[in-house]
Amino acid sequence: MGWYADLVRRAPVLNIAADEGEGSVIVLLHGIASSASTFELVIPELRKHHRIIAIELLGFGKSPAPEDCEYTIDEHVAAIAATIRSLHLREPFILVGHSLGSLLAARYAARHPREVSRLVLASPPIYLRPEEIGDPLVRGHVSAYMRAFGFLRENKDFTITTAAKVSDLLKLGATLSITEQNWRAFTLSLQRCIESQTTISDIAEANCPIDVVVGTLDEFVAPGTLDIIGKMRHVTTHRVIANDHVVRRRLAKVILKTIDGDEAHIH
Repeated sequence: MGWYADLVRRAPVLNIAADEGEGSVIVLLHGIASSASTFELVIPELRKHHRIIAIELLGFGKSPAPEDCEYTIDEHVAAIAATIRSLHLREPFILVGHSLGSLLAARYAARHPREVSRLVLASPPIYLRPEEIGDPLVRGHVSAYMRAFGFLRENKDFTITTAAKVSDLLKLGATLSITEQNWRAFTLSLQRCIESQTTISDIAEANCPIDVVVGTLDEFVAPGTLDIIGKMRHVTTHRVIANDHVVRRRLAKVILKTIDGDEAHIH
């Protein structure tokens, strides 16, 4: 682990978009091509009883994007670790990740088992390599995702234009933003953290309770892939009816209920 400790020492401190409230600490990690605005429905409720720290990922939001960064999962997690270390937290915290942020959260918990008391993984895009999948139907779905991700990476103008149109249509704002500025972070993070991942083994290695919150309409969850982690003893899966990949009101309420045990009043 000496190489990882060195990576953390050299990693940049990320932008802390929110540090609000008092009480037990909850750290929030957004997804790819996004920002801390992902959690705009969650933060106001959680800060009533907790200290909420929303960190923007390497290359996204207002966080640094070093020219020599390759956006591997370990570089992402090392930057998160450097940022959390700068806060001098004294007690273990709940770590909440959305989309790519959930994959990074799982790796963080595996790397830093004493720091994380609980993991909440919202809309996790967990994939096995197609050649590892026995079920031909599931293998076909995952292969289709991989082809689609490759197409997005290889067609810059199309991807940036389409993302802008989708963001405007669905009024997502900074929740979905693919630009010239974050293009390199987007493509490399997609390729090296989502298309190629070890999230299932990271989740198995984590020694804290894990809650997976996923919408039944999530367009980035391949059928069958969540069943593997759902069988692990420390994992509880919460399926949210009629919610897609975004942290909308239904998903936000389940995240809040998972953390605090009662329904929040999101209007």
